[in-house]
Amino acid sequence: MANTDSALAYARQNRDRALEDLRELIRIPSVSMTPEYKPDLQRGAEWVAGRLKSLGVEDVQIMPTAGHPVVYGQWRGAGDAPTILVYGHYDVQPVDPLELWKSDPFEAEQRGENLYGRGASDMKGQLIALLQAFEAVGKAGRSAVNLKFLIEGEEETGSPSLEAFLQANAPLFACDACLNIDGSILAADEPLVVYGVRGLAYFEIHVQAADHDLHSGIFGGAVDNPAIVLSQVIAGMRDSKGRVTLPGFYDDVRPLGNDEKQELARLPQPDAWWLAQTGAPILFGEQGFTVNERVLARPTLDVNGFLSGFTGVGSKTVLPARAMAKVSMRLVPDQTPAKVFQSLDGYLKKVMPPSVTWELKQLAHSLPGVAQRDSAVIHAASHALEAVWGKRPILGRTGGTIPIVAMIQDILHSDSVLMGFGLPDDNLHAPNEKIHLPTFHHGVEAYIHFLSQYAG
Repeated sequence: MANTDSALAYARQNRDRALEDLRELIRIPSVSMTPEYKPDLQRGAEWVAGRLKSLGVEDVQIMPTAGHPVVYGQWRGAGDAPTILVYGHYDVQPVDPLELWKSDPFEAEQRGENLYGRGASDMKGQLIALLQAFEAVGKAGRSAVNLKFLIEGEEETGSPSLEAFLQANAPLFACDACLNIDGSILAADEPLVVYGVRGLAYFEIHVQAADHDLHSGIFGGAVDNPAIVLSQVIAGMRDSKGRVTLPGFYDDVRPLGNDEKQELARLPQPDAWWLAQTGAPILFGEQGFTVNERVLARPTLDVNGFLSGFTGVGSKTVLPARAMAKVSMRLVPDQTPAKVFQSLDGYLKKVMPPSVTWELKQLAHSLPGVAQRDSAVIHAASHALEAVWGKRPILGRTGGTIPIVAMIQDILHSDSVLMGFGLPDDNLHAPNEKIHLPTFHHGVEAYIHFLSQYAG
C-alpha cells in the first residue's frame, strides 16, 4: 500500500498542477441543460476519460446513455481488497444571468483564496481533488482499495438516463461500497460525513369546474371555484402541529435512534442560524423534533407552486375554470414514492367534492438512501477527515435528494458515503460560483488518507 506521508508530500509539491487541471476542466462549458452544449459535454467526457487513462486506470470507456455519456474505468491493483465505486459528474449548471458574474464563468479566475468559475465547486473541483489524490497515492505505492469510476453527464438535469443505464450495466459497476464525491462540509473548519439522503415524490394536482373561465358577477354562485376547492384540499393536508394528515403517511417512517439524535445535535446550526438563513419570523415544523431532525431525517409535505385565475397587475373579476398545485414530499427510510402516491390519491378521493373534476400526476420520484453508520466506508471517510482536520467529523444526513444514492443501494446493493468539500457559500447553481482553495487542498489530502488507509 501507499506510504501516506509520501503521497501527501507529492500532492503538496504538485498543487499548482492540480489547479491547472481544474482550470482546464472549467474551460469546457459542459452545460447539460442546453442542447447547444452537447459537443462540450462530449469534450468533458473525453477530458475525464483521458485523465483516467493517464493515471493507469484500465478499461476506460465513454459509454452512451439515452442522454449524455457516462465515463467508466477500473483500477484493480489492490488484489482481493474491497472495490469502491467513485461517483461524480462532469456536467454543470447554466451560467444565467451572465451579467452578474464578475469574471468569465468558463475562465477560472483566482481572487484571494477562492477560484471562481462554473463547476469550480459543483463538482469539477471535487473530481480533480480525487484524481489528484489517486495520482499521489500511486506515486507513493498503491491504493488500499480497488476502484471503479462512474462519472456521468446529466446530474444537473436530474440524471434522467442513469437508472436505466445502471440497471442495464449493473455487473460492470458491482462494488462493495460507493464513494460519492459530490458533497460538501459545514464550514472550512467543520468536516462532515453524509450517510443519508431523503427521497422525493413530486406531484401536480389539477382541478376543473367549468370548461372555461367565467365572469364572477354573472356566474359566481352558480358553479364551484376550483381555486378555493384546491386551497381547502391543500389546507387539510397538514395540521396545526406540522403533521401531515394523509392516511398512512407515517406508517413506514423509520424512527431516529438516540445515537443519531445525539449526532444531529452536534450540528453547528442552532435555531438562531435557521432564522438568520431564512428571514422567517419564527421557525415551524413537526412538533416533538428539533429543527435539524425535521430538516434532515423527518418526512415533509410542501406546496411548491399554485396557479389559477388572473395573476396580473390590477383586477379582473374572473371565476377560474382550473387550478393547479405542485406538491412535493421529502421521504425518509422506509417510505416509498409508490406508497405516498397511494396515500395522497386516497386522500384526494375522499375530500374532493363532486362539483369539480380532478387529476393527480406524478412528475418525479426518488427513494431515500441511508448507509449503515458503522460500515467500513463510513469509518474510512470519518478517519480520513479527522486525519486532515484534526477533529472528529459530524456524521449527518442531507435533507435534499440525490437519486444516485438510492439507485446504487437498490440496483447494486451497496451503501454510499458522501465525502466532498464544497462550502455553503460556494454559490452553487448561482453566479460567481467558487471553490475555497485551502479547503480544496484539504480535500485532496483527505482523499489520500481514504485511498491509502482504507480498512475493509
